[in-house]
Amino acid sequence: MSRLIDECDAVTGLGSLGQSTRLAVLRNLLRVHPDGLNAGDIARRCDVPHNTMSAHLAVLSRAGLVLVERQGRVMNYRADLGGFRGLVEFLARDCCGGRPELCGDILQRYLAVSDDAKATESFMTPAFNVLFLCTHNTARSIMAEALLEKIGRGRFRGYSAGAEPAAEPIPEVIDRLRALGHDVTNLRCKSWDEFKGPDAPRMDFVIALCDAPHGQFCPDLSGQYVTAAWPLPDPAQFKGSATERTTLLNELYAMIRRRLEIFTSLPFKSLDRMALKARLDEIGDTVRVAP
Repeated sequence: MSRLIDECDAVTGLGSLGQSTRLAVLRNLLRVHPDGLNAGDIARRCDVPHNTMSAHLAVLSRAGLVLVERQGRVMNYRADLGGFRGLVEFLARDCCGGRPELCGDILQRYLAVSDDAKATESFMTPAFNVLFLCTHNTARSIMAEALLEKIGRGRFRGYSAGAEPAAEPIPEVIDRLRALGHDVTNLRCKSWDEFKGPDAPRMDFVIALCDAPHGQFCPDLSGQYVTAAWPLPDPAQFKGSATERTTLLNELYAMIRRRLEIFTSLPFKSLDRMALKARLDEIGDTVRVAP
Protein backbone atom coordinates (compact mmCIF):
# COMPACT_ATOMS: atom_id res chain seq x y z
CA MET A 1 0.00 0.00 0.00
CA SER A 2 1.07 3.57 -0.68
CA ARG A 3 1.51 5.98 2.21
CA LEU A 4 -0.27 9.31 1.79
CA ILE A 5 2.32 12.07 2.03
CA ASP A 6 2.07 15.85 1.97
CA GLU A 7 4.32 18.49 0.46
CA CYS A 8 6.61 18.57 3.51
CA ASP A 9 7.11 14.78 3.31
CA ALA A 10 7.74 15.03 -0.42
CA VAL A 11 10.39 17.71 0.03
CA THR A 12 12.13 15.57 2.66
CA GLY A 13 11.98 12.46 0.48
CA LEU A 14 13.21 14.17 -2.67
CA GLY A 15 15.92 15.96 -0.69
CA SER A 16 17.21 12.65 0.65
CA LEU A 17 17.58 11.41 -2.94
CA GLY A 18 19.41 14.54 -4.11
CA GLN A 19 22.75 12.83 -3.59
CA SER A 20 24.19 10.14 -5.87
CA THR A 21 25.09 7.57 -3.20
CA ARG A 22 21.68 7.73 -1.51
CA LEU A 23 19.95 7.44 -4.87
CA ALA A 24 22.06 4.35 -5.62
CA VAL A 25 21.22 2.90 -2.18
CA LEU A 26 17.48 3.16 -2.76
CA ARG A 27 17.71 1.74 -6.28
CA ASN A 28 19.71 -1.25 -5.02
CA LEU A 29 17.27 -1.90 -2.19
CA LEU A 30 14.33 -1.72 -4.59
CA ARG A 31 16.15 -4.15 -6.85
CA VAL A 32 16.36 -6.86 -4.16
CA HIS A 33 12.99 -6.17 -2.50
CA PRO A 34 11.33 -7.87 -0.60
CA ASP A 35 14.72 -8.94 0.76
CA GLY A 36 17.05 -6.54 2.53
CA LEU A 37 20.80 -5.92 2.65
CA ASN A 38 23.20 -5.02 5.43
CA ALA A 39 25.23 -1.83 5.31
CA GLY A 40 28.40 -3.55 4.14
CA ASP A 41 26.69 -5.23 1.22
CA ILE A 42 25.00 -1.99 0.20
CA ALA A 43 28.34 -0.16 0.31
CA ARG A 44 29.91 -2.79 -1.93
CA ARG A 45 27.09 -2.53 -4.46
CA CYS A 46 27.38 1.27 -4.48
CA ASP A 47 31.19 1.14 -4.56
CA VAL A 48 31.64 3.48 -1.58
CA PRO A 49 33.56 3.08 1.73
CA HIS A 50 31.67 1.05 4.35
CA ASN A 51 32.19 3.66 7.05
CA THR A 52 30.16 6.25 5.12
CA MET A 53 27.09 4.12 4.58
CA SER A 54 25.44 4.46 8.01
CA ALA A 55 24.95 8.22 7.58
CA HIS A 56 23.32 7.78 4.16
CA LEU A 57 21.01 5.06 5.47
CA ALA A 58 19.99 7.24 8.41
CA VAL A 59 18.94 10.05 6.03
CA LEU A 60 16.87 7.67 3.91
CA SER A 61 15.30 6.15 7.01
CA ARG A 62 14.25 9.56 8.35
CA ALA A 63 12.77 10.34 4.94
CA GLY A 64 10.57 7.25 5.15
CA LEU A 65 12.21 5.46 2.22
CA VAL A 66 14.17 2.76 4.08
CA LEU A 67 13.21 0.38 6.88
CA VAL A 68 15.72 -0.96 9.41
CA GLU A 69 15.39 -4.54 10.66
CA ARG A 70 17.55 -6.50 13.09
CA GLN A 71 18.38 -10.13 12.28
CA GLY A 72 20.43 -11.52 15.14
CA ARG A 73 23.52 -9.34 15.41
CA VAL A 74 23.06 -7.83 11.96
CA MET A 75 21.10 -4.72 10.99
CA ASN A 76 19.43 -5.17 7.62
CA TYR A 77 17.91 -2.43 5.49
CA ARG A 78 14.91 -2.80 3.23
CA ALA A 79 13.18 -0.41 0.87
CA ASP A 80 10.00 1.05 2.39
CA LEU A 81 7.65 0.57 -0.55
CA GLY A 82 4.86 2.49 1.16
CA GLY A 83 7.01 5.61 1.39
CA PHE A 84 8.46 5.17 -2.10
CA ARG A 85 5.06 4.65 -3.73
CA GLY A 86 3.65 7.59 -1.80
CA LEU A 87 6.44 9.85 -3.06
CA VAL A 88 5.99 8.82 -6.69
CA GLU A 89 2.22 9.11 -6.46
CA PHE A 90 2.57 12.60 -4.95
CA LEU A 91 4.58 13.63 -8.02
CA ALA A 92 2.03 12.09 -10.39
CA ARG A 93 -1.11 13.19 -8.55
CA ASP A 94 -1.73 16.20 -10.82
CA CYS A 95 0.14 14.92 -13.83
CA CYS A 96 -0.45 15.90 -17.44
CA GLY A 97 -2.95 18.68 -16.82
CA GLY A 98 -5.66 16.37 -15.62
CA ARG A 99 -5.00 13.77 -18.32
CA PRO A 100 -3.33 10.88 -16.41
CA GLU A 101 -3.76 8.58 -19.41
CA LEU A 102 -0.72 10.30 -20.95
CA CYS A 103 1.64 8.79 -18.35
CA GLY A 104 -0.55 6.28 -16.56
CA ASP A 105 1.44 3.41 -18.06
CA ILE A 106 4.48 4.57 -16.07
CA LEU A 107 2.59 4.19 -12.81
CA GLN A 108 1.20 0.83 -13.88
CA ARG A 109 4.66 -0.43 -14.69
CA TYR A 110 6.41 0.66 -11.50
CA LEU A 111 3.71 0.94 -8.85
CA ALA A 112 1.03 -1.63 -9.61
CA VAL A 113 0.82 -4.53 -7.16
CA SER A 114 0.45 -7.87 -8.90
CA ASP A 115 -1.30 -10.83 -7.33
CA ASP A 116 0.76 -13.07 -9.54
CA ALA A 117 4.07 -13.77 -7.79
CA LYS A 118 5.62 -14.92 -11.03
CA ALA A 119 5.07 -11.50 -12.57
CA THR A 120 7.33 -9.84 -10.01
CA GLU A 121 9.82 -12.62 -9.59
CA SER A 122 12.01 -11.66 -12.55
CA PHE A 123 13.07 -8.34 -11.01
CA MET A 124 12.79 -9.18 -7.32
CA THR A 125 14.91 -12.33 -7.17
CA PRO A 126 17.57 -11.82 -4.48
CA ALA A 127 21.18 -12.77 -5.13
CA PHE A 128 22.97 -15.46 -3.11
CA ASN A 129 26.21 -14.58 -1.32
CA VAL A 130 28.84 -17.32 -1.51
CA LEU A 131 32.10 -17.30 0.48
CA PHE A 132 34.95 -19.55 -0.71
CA LEU A 133 37.58 -20.49 1.88
CA CYS A 134 41.18 -21.64 1.65
CA THR A 135 43.87 -21.39 4.29
CA HIS A 136 45.90 -18.66 2.57
CA ASN A 137 43.31 -17.33 0.08
CA THR A 138 45.91 -17.16 -2.70
CA ALA A 139 44.58 -19.34 -5.53
CA ARG A 140 41.60 -21.73 -5.42
CA SER A 141 39.28 -19.43 -3.49
CA ILE A 142 40.42 -16.44 -5.56
CA MET A 143 39.63 -18.35 -8.75
CA ALA A 144 36.22 -19.36 -7.44
CA GLU A 145 35.38 -15.77 -6.46
CA ALA A 146 36.27 -14.49 -9.93
CA LEU A 147 34.46 -17.31 -11.71
CA LEU A 148 31.24 -16.98 -9.74
CA GLU A 149 31.05 -13.26 -10.44
CA LYS A 150 31.10 -14.13 -14.15
CA ILE A 151 28.97 -17.28 -14.13
CA GLY A 152 26.47 -15.99 -11.57
CA ARG A 153 25.21 -13.22 -13.89
CA GLY A 154 23.95 -11.12 -10.97
CA ARG A 155 22.17 -14.05 -9.26
CA PHE A 156 25.24 -14.89 -7.17
CA ARG A 157 27.93 -12.79 -5.52
CA GLY A 158 31.30 -14.39 -4.89
CA TYR A 159 33.64 -13.68 -1.97
CA SER A 160 36.82 -15.37 -0.77
CA ALA A 161 38.88 -15.45 2.41
CA GLY A 162 41.32 -17.54 4.44
CA ALA A 163 42.20 -18.45 7.99
CA GLU A 164 45.82 -17.34 7.46
CA PRO A 165 45.71 -15.01 4.44
CA ALA A 166 48.91 -14.39 2.52
CA ALA A 167 50.13 -10.95 1.55
CA GLU A 168 48.92 -11.35 -2.03
CA PRO A 169 47.50 -13.96 -4.43
CA ILE A 170 49.84 -16.18 -6.42
CA PRO A 171 50.89 -14.02 -9.41
CA GLU A 172 50.44 -16.89 -11.88
CA VAL A 173 46.83 -17.25 -10.76
CA ILE A 174 46.08 -13.57 -11.30
CA ASP A 175 47.82 -13.65 -14.69
CA ARG A 176 45.78 -16.69 -15.75
CA LEU A 177 42.49 -15.14 -14.64
CA ARG A 178 43.32 -11.94 -16.50
CA ALA A 179 44.19 -13.93 -19.61
CA LEU A 180 40.85 -15.74 -19.36
CA GLY A 181 38.95 -12.47 -19.38
CA HIS A 182 38.29 -11.86 -15.68
CA ASP A 183 38.41 -8.51 -13.93
CA VAL A 184 41.17 -8.98 -11.32
CA THR A 185 41.18 -5.40 -10.02
CA ASN A 186 39.64 -6.17 -6.63
CA LEU A 187 41.03 -9.66 -6.05
CA ARG A 188 43.12 -9.79 -2.88
CA CYS A 189 43.92 -12.07 0.05
CA LYS A 190 41.55 -11.51 2.98
CA SER A 191 41.05 -12.89 6.46
CA TRP A 192 37.71 -14.49 7.14
CA ASP A 193 37.52 -12.07 10.09
CA GLU A 194 36.36 -9.45 7.54
CA PHE A 195 33.12 -11.39 7.24
CA LYS A 196 32.36 -11.62 10.95
CA GLY A 197 31.39 -8.01 11.66
CA PRO A 198 27.84 -6.62 11.75
CA ASP A 199 28.40 -4.67 8.53
CA ALA A 200 29.79 -7.66 6.60
CA PRO A 201 27.65 -9.18 3.84
CA ARG A 202 25.47 -12.03 5.11
CA MET A 203 26.49 -15.35 3.58
CA ASP A 204 24.11 -17.94 2.15
CA PHE A 205 26.81 -20.52 1.35
CA VAL A 206 30.32 -21.11 2.73
CA ILE A 207 32.43 -23.53 0.67
CA ALA A 208 35.89 -24.78 1.67
CA LEU A 209 38.20 -25.62 -1.25
CA CYS A 210 41.25 -27.02 0.60
CA ASP A 211 42.48 -30.37 -0.69
CA ALA A 212 42.74 -31.66 2.89
CA PRO A 213 39.42 -30.61 4.48
CA HIS A 214 39.93 -32.71 7.60
CA GLY A 215 40.89 -30.46 10.49
CA GLN A 216 39.66 -27.34 8.70
CA PHE A 217 37.14 -25.28 10.65
CA CYS A 218 34.67 -22.81 9.23
CA PRO A 219 34.53 -19.44 10.99
CA ASP A 220 31.55 -18.37 13.07
CA LEU A 221 29.97 -15.91 10.65
CA SER A 222 26.47 -16.04 12.19
CA GLY A 223 23.45 -16.68 10.04
CA GLN A 224 21.95 -19.81 8.53
CA TYR A 225 24.37 -20.44 5.69
CA VAL A 226 24.91 -23.85 4.08
CA THR A 227 28.44 -25.28 4.22
CA ALA A 228 30.23 -27.64 1.86
CA ALA A 229 33.73 -28.96 1.11
CA TRP A 230 35.00 -29.12 -2.45
CA PRO A 231 38.59 -30.39 -2.06
CA LEU A 232 40.84 -29.25 -4.90
CA PRO A 233 44.60 -29.43 -5.55
CA ASP A 234 46.75 -26.57 -4.26
CA PRO A 235 48.49 -24.54 -7.03
CA ALA A 236 51.24 -23.65 -4.57
CA GLN A 237 52.35 -27.29 -4.90
CA PHE A 238 52.40 -27.31 -8.71
CA LYS A 239 55.86 -28.21 -10.07
CA GLY A 240 57.51 -28.24 -13.45
CA SER A 241 58.11 -25.65 -16.13
CA ALA A 242 56.03 -22.51 -16.62
CA THR A 243 54.13 -24.26 -19.42
CA GLU A 244 53.39 -27.27 -17.23
CA ARG A 245 52.17 -25.09 -14.35
CA THR A 246 49.94 -23.15 -16.73
CA THR A 247 48.41 -26.42 -17.91
CA LEU A 248 47.73 -27.43 -14.30
CA LEU A 249 46.16 -24.03 -13.58
CA ASN A 250 43.92 -24.43 -16.61
CA GLU A 251 42.81 -27.83 -15.35
CA LEU A 252 42.08 -26.41 -11.90
CA TYR A 253 40.13 -23.55 -13.47
CA ALA A 254 38.05 -26.07 -15.42
CA MET A 255 37.35 -28.07 -12.24
CA ILE A 256 36.11 -25.02 -10.39
CA ARG A 257 34.08 -23.77 -13.35
CA ARG A 258 32.37 -27.15 -13.78
CA ARG A 259 31.36 -27.23 -10.12
CA LEU A 260 30.07 -23.68 -10.19
CA GLU A 261 28.06 -24.29 -13.34
CA ILE A 262 26.32 -27.21 -11.61
CA PHE A 263 25.88 -25.17 -8.42
CA THR A 264 24.31 -22.15 -10.13
CA SER A 265 21.92 -24.44 -12.04
CA LEU A 266 20.44 -26.04 -8.91
CA PRO A 267 16.65 -25.62 -8.40
CA PHE A 268 17.07 -23.54 -5.24
CA LYS A 269 13.38 -22.81 -4.80
CA SER A 270 12.43 -26.47 -4.66
CA LEU A 271 15.22 -27.62 -2.30
CA ASP A 272 15.16 -27.34 1.48
CA ARG A 273 18.30 -26.75 3.55
CA MET A 274 19.17 -30.45 3.96
CA ALA A 275 18.65 -31.16 0.27
CA LEU A 276 20.86 -28.20 -0.68
CA LYS A 277 23.58 -29.46 1.65
CA ALA A 278 23.41 -32.91 0.04
CA ARG A 279 23.60 -31.49 -3.47
CA LEU A 280 26.59 -29.31 -2.60
CA ASP A 281 28.39 -32.29 -1.11
CA GLU A 282 27.72 -34.21 -4.32
CA ILE A 283 29.23 -31.39 -6.35
CA GLY A 284 32.37 -31.57 -4.22
CA ASP A 285 32.75 -35.30 -4.87
CA THR A 286 35.65 -35.44 -7.32
CA VAL A 287 34.62 -38.93 -8.43
CA ARG A 288 31.18 -37.71 -9.59
CA VAL A 289 32.20 -34.32 -10.97
CA ALA A 290 34.75 -34.64 -13.74
CA PRO A 291 36.70 -31.52 -14.75
